[in-house]
Amino acid sequence: MRVLVVTNMYPSPEKPAFGTFVKEQVESLRREGADVDVFFFDGTQNKMNYVKAYFRFWAQISHRRYDIIHAHYVLSGMVARAQFLLPVVLTHHGLEVFTTWQRFPSRFLTPLVDRAILVSEEQKRKLKCRNVEIIPCGVDLAFFKPEPRDEARRRFNLPLDKKLVLWVGNHRRPEKRFDIVEAAVAIAREKDPAIELTLVSGLPHEVVPGYMNAGDVLLLVSDAEGSPMAIKEAMACNLPVVSVPVGDVPEVIGDTEGCYLCSQDPSDVADKLLLALAHPGRTQGREKVRSLDEAVIARRIISLYRDVLDEKKSVSWKSLVPRRMRREL
Repeated sequence: MRVLVVTNMYPSPEKPAFGTFVKEQVESLRREGADVDVFFFDGTQNKMNYVKAYFRFWAQISHRRYDIIHAHYVLSGMVARAQFLLPVVLTHHGLEVFTTWQRFPSRFLTPLVDRAILVSEEQKRKLKCRNVEIIPCGVDLAFFKPEPRDEARRRFNLPLDKKLVLWVGNHRRPEKRFDIVEAAVAIAREKDPAIELTLVSGLPHEVVPGYMNAGDVLLLVSDAEGSPMAIKEAMACNLPVVSVPVGDVPEVIGDTEGCYLCSQDPSDVADKLLLALAHPGRTQGREKVRSLDEAVIARRIISLYRDVLDEKKSVSWKSLVPRRMRREL
């Protein structure tokens, strides 16, 4: 099976944390036997790259045969659906389905692709389309695994005597609500001066497991999310989590002791942080995410590819049959 992944997010030496979850999924698909090429264009670097992407895309599919195209995010999906020769699978990863201006092209484009992958039930409720399946991005459980906290701290020169609140991601994005993070940590520090905020942003993905093991709690307070990778990665490392109930977070953390849901009220966030920091030792979160191992997710995606291809073959075959005879078939 030859697959062309079309994406406007993919890691590079200049942006090592840009779209790491797409790269991880590509690599897991390859390990499961799919022949995957990546067509990447960076619209953040230059908006004209979106226009150029259409011409580059047609050149790509003209020079090599593919069975199916898998686009990540709606703007990549628009490039992929610029043709109807090959089936298109589109993954909506996050809040673009129901917030920002991208919700309009998302709702327009989704019925036009052969299958859409959503990463949470929340997305499905808000998108209201039929040709969708819920498949969140997987986590590499061999990469994200527990290790002694103090060893991880020494590796990154982090203080051994502090209670580290981790925040992972791009803190400049307004929907991530870093203002709430800072306010909540300030309130919590009034009760426990040992608390310290540790920002993990723009770093190579290779170091993130170390920070997950070095921290005492992971914090997430975004306005909206799809299926945040940081939560799943923290759970894989048995790191306590405090998060607002966005995307699939409630389902992922479940009733795990040491993990708490909060509102966006800084006082409530601070209270939940103090509870998580008071939890003795690590959590048992790793058991909650075993079904999200990236190999399991890759097999589910390949199965979806096969279903789409089988459907296309069936439609193509029936289209050759006279209309009056199709009912009998």
